[in-house]
Amino acid sequence: MSTTERPRILVVGGGYVGLYAARRILKKMRYGEATVTVVDPRSYMTYQPFLPEAAAGSISPRHVVVPLRRVLPKAEVLTGRVTTIDQDRKVATVAPLVGEAYELPFDYLVIAMGAVSRTFPIPGLAEQGIGMKGIEEAIGLRNHVLEQLDKADSTTDEEVRRKALTFVFVGGGFAGAETIGEVEDMARDAAKYYNNVKREDMRFVLVDVADKILPEVGPKLGQYGKEHLEGRGVEVYLKTGMDSCVDGHVVLNNGLEVDSNTIVWTAGVKPNPALARFGLPLGPRGHVDTQTTLQVQGTDYIWAAGDNAQVPDLVGRAAGNENAWCPPNAQHALRQAKVLGDNVISGMRGFPQGEYKHANKGAVAGLGLHKGVAMIVMGKMKIKLKGRLAWYMHRAYHGMAMPTFNRKIRVFADWTLAMFLKREVVALGALEAPREEFYEAAKPAPVAPPAVEATDKPAAAGKSEKAKAS
Repeated sequence: MSTTERPRILVVGGGYVGLYAARRILKKMRYGEATVTVVDPRSYMTYQPFLPEAAAGSISPRHVVVPLRRVLPKAEVLTGRVTTIDQDRKVATVAPLVGEAYELPFDYLVIAMGAVSRTFPIPGLAEQGIGMKGIEEAIGLRNHVLEQLDKADSTTDEEVRRKALTFVFVGGGFAGAETIGEVEDMARDAAKYYNNVKREDMRFVLVDVADKILPEVGPKLGQYGKEHLEGRGVEVYLKTGMDSCVDGHVVLNNGLEVDSNTIVWTAGVKPNPALARFGLPLGPRGHVDTQTTLQVQGTDYIWAAGDNAQVPDLVGRAAGNENAWCPPNAQHALRQAKVLGDNVISGMRGFPQGEYKHANKGAVAGLGLHKGVAMIVMGKMKIKLKGRLAWYMHRAYHGMAMPTFNRKIRVFADWTLAMFLKREVVALGALEAPREEFYEAAKPAPVAPPAVEATDKPAAAGKSEKAKAS
């Protein structure tokens, strides 16, 4: 930690907003003007739009994350969690990964904690569900799906086989539709290398309580996406929820029941629950309530943006929607982070704050290799694309939006190599418990019971027989 007397700008969260805001502040700041401190439980930022491709093996998992210390060499990066904030004293309590919690004073505060998976008290979900918010979950899902194919190929038990080859995805937004599209594509490719597993043996189920999937790209492209997935053999159930999934027995509220070892939960996100302990003004859904300048309501030294913030949408409000808020997506997070960084510098120097205003440029979604949908907004004109061209737009947009030139090159290199090399279909199941094999080899061998002399019993048995005869 810094021991200087310079003002400290504390950035809580190292995700998209935290990383870009810190970079912007460091770029605009004069030498020695302030200390920038970033606190996050992970030492890297995850580019979440690429998680489905990482789960399908189209991109190396290491290329989807950005190491904070490498990208922010002039900042303090602390690996831990901010548990409480005392606004009166301007002190945050930091709980590191190991050791005792400590207090960290600050002068300016940026709240960029992002969101977590939105879950419900569904029986069995905590034990059986797989999320898609982090790179660890994407790697785990890939290994898990391929491991299920291994199980199905090796067993003669039809019930075990059926359960292994049934994959249930809950949530039809970007995360759910893209993940099931990518994973189905991977499983279809992998099946070519198994003797006893074919694509026709697998069952993919997509469930959503809404009446459409991919609402971000509009109803027509959403309907196309649904029909496209159904054409690939995916069962899509809309206006349907999951009642329970205890021990992998999935019960939907439309009466359908299936057994599955794979239940992927992508049914939306919610602001980080830790915000409730910070004493900040929150909106009805738990987001930090901000002004158009991204300053937290009622403060002049705290800013918030991204998935954990309720930011007024000036473009929507100018069009007549008085309750318009910026949607929680990467497009807004990137641009909010830049405005936030500029406003922190302005606030520190006593200058006026700038307002955040951005018109939606559209949305893109990939549904597997060479498959996708895209809606591009150019003024009042909306261009709708589907199929291979939309997939190219998806990759171009997110490839350029990937933070740092280093990671851009690595991602595009992965895609280029994939044009000439076949997809890897290896399951590294041991990643779940990497020490298990070593533990089995290193643990002491069981002590054998004392040996019994074999000659004693027959002799005794002989004497007993003679006694009976007499």
